[in-house]
Amino acid sequence: MEIYLDNSATTKVFGDVSEICVKVMTEDYGNASSMHHKGVVAEKYLKDAADKIAKTLKAKPKEILFTSGGTESDNIAIIGGAKAHHREGKHLITTCIEHPAVLNSMKYLEEQGFEVTYLPVTEEGIIDTDELSSAIREDTILVSIMAVNNEIGSLMPIAEAGRIIHSANPRILFHVDAVQGYGKLNLNPKQLGIDLMSVSGHKIHGPKGIGFLYIKDGIRIVPITYGGGQQGGMRSGTLNIPGIAGLGRAAEESYAGFADKIDKLYILKERLIKGLTEELSDIRINGIDTSDRHISALSDEELSEVIRKTAPHIISVSVKGVRAEVLLHALEDKEIYVSAGSACSSNHPQVSGTLKAICLPKELYDSTVRISMSEFTTDKEIDETVKAFKEIVPMLREFSRR
Repeated sequence: MEIYLDNSATTKVFGDVSEICVKVMTEDYGNASSMHHKGVVAEKYLKDAADKIAKTLKAKPKEILFTSGGTESDNIAIIGGAKAHHREGKHLITTCIEHPAVLNSMKYLEEQGFEVTYLPVTEEGIIDTDELSSAIREDTILVSIMAVNNEIGSLMPIAEAGRIIHSANPRILFHVDAVQGYGKLNLNPKQLGIDLMSVSGHKIHGPKGIGFLYIKDGIRIVPITYGGGQQGGMRSGTLNIPGIAGLGRAAEESYAGFADKIDKLYILKERLIKGLTEELSDIRINGIDTSDRHISALSDEELSEVIRKTAPHIISVSVKGVRAEVLLHALEDKEIYVSAGSACSSNHPQVSGTLKAICLPKELYDSTVRISMSEFTTDKEIDETVKAFKEIVPMLREFSRR
């Protein structure tokens, strides 16, 4: 039985997403900029997708800018936002556990003369909002904080951060990288004080190569690419209508029956964590605040309470004495697919900045895997995964001691 537990890397598209993408590619394949009938049909898909996405955010369709995915959305928000407001100041704030799409945008801006403050996080991977408050200066123009950490599933205090930032200065732009949060959290940008928000399609059972940036009505950023002036000049280039149509459908479907889907994911997360911690010694579940108690010492109610303070779909597990890559491939032999750290950084053999930031013991840096679920994950798949860990880990530990 194939068990796919790497859904934070990418997801299987919904069946009707696949159908609409094929229809647009093979039948309704016009260019949305064309003035003839085919172009009008293509433009309808564009408007329909923007309507569907805006509805999930309680936003306006004109606040949705289609991009190629999370990385481009982050780049446009941060670089375009900073360049639009550089006369008001050159100070930016972010956290030390952001995705490389944010951190490398910040690095680029530092090379252009901007100054960046990187906020530390707690052992649970969360910023201290007092430190955010202290970091804001008169020349701060943009703050970027992720909604959900992609490696350990920590939930950032977005609503409180939004209040703090805009109380200090309503002109500061608040950008949220919601690539791992959209589809798993109820995100109402207006209520949360978010000005800019990045989302990727393939994390929510949509196509790859498509995403969007929410830009609050009235917020000024400048484009970072130039060409034919599509999407009001903010993002030039022929629109990816098959991807956009698929993304709109995926967004709508992700939020259908939302509460039940998220509750199911939390129940599966509890089942997995309980199974692993009961069956194996010397493992650590990262990003969960147990107040120095071992997870096995928590009652079911206490375990449920601490787990529901994290994202519903991501579990970071450190297995003492076993290299993550070896464990990943041993699980792969059983057709169970997980990730060693985050997929975005697994091609670069360096210690994860997130694992360092949460003060994980050094001996566990290279012994941490990420398990990430989707609404298609089942009880049976979780039980089989626990069973596989129980069989594999003692064997690998014995082998590593020789």
